[in-house]
Amino acid sequence: MATKTKKPTGKTGKMEDSEFHEFFVDELKDIYWAEKHLATALPKMKKAATSTELAAAFEKHAEETKQHIATLEQVFELLGEKATAKKCDAMAGLLEEANGIIEDTDKCTMIRDAGLILAAQKVEHYEIATYGTLRVFAENMGHTEVMDLLAQTLENEKATDVALTSIAEGFVNEQAASE
Repeated sequence: MATKTKKPTGKTGKMEDSEFHEFFVDELKDIYWAEKHLATALPKMKKAATSTELAAAFEKHAEETKQHIATLEQVFELLGEKATAKKCDAMAGLLEEANGIIEDTDKCTMIRDAGLILAAQKVEHYEIATYGTLRVFAENMGHTEVMDLLAQTLENEKATDVALTSIAEGFVNEQAASE
């Protein structure tokens, strides 16, 4: 049976094969799965959107999500890990909910757009919580470069959330309420 060599990393002296590090990597695999599945769901959400502004926001975030996937692959590489995905039950549920909203609302309505924004913001809030926590984990283990990459993605997720709020408050919610 081979034994792992313990190597200190960063300011805390945590070991790369520590339970905390393994948990961190496991959660990276989880968000990697989430991002990959979101990348396939966003074009469907774009197609279902009524307003051109919301469709454009989904298209923009689909491109950003591809970058998030590439960033996570870079994170795995920096950690000396293989970029593998582990099913994210939370994202699977959120995307299933988004599909339900599409099925349960009428085409070409602001009610559908309001529902799509709700679904998308649930996804964004999940991603914000995940990236925020993973960034702090990386910081605590002294993975400075990984921390910086995760912080960039976190800021992008926050910006997407703000953009969705702007669309909702700008016209979608008011029009949906009058349909």
